[in-house]
Amino acid sequence: MKIKEDFLLRKVADSYVVVPVNNLTLDFNGIINLNETGAFLFELLQKGADMEELVQKMLDEYEVTRDKAENDIDKFIKKVKDADILE
Repeated sequence: MKIKEDFLLRKVADSYVVVPVNNLTLDFNGIINLNETGAFLFELLQKGADMEELVQKMLDEYEVTRDKAENDIDKFIKKVKDADILE
């Protein structure tokens, strides 16, 4: 899985936002707000991480169970797919 190249993650004050660039600025209205965990996953997806890598990195970074990590990642993937920002 990989985030489309025309979306960038930016930190603004204490928040993270995903903004479209290039031609997508015409088709995509608005920005996507992310929390710290969402930004962490977004950065991994920009590098083309697969589900197992996402889970393992989440387990390494945060004190969560595998089930919790998998459920949270599934929800995040659904949201980015719904926003049409995955290739």
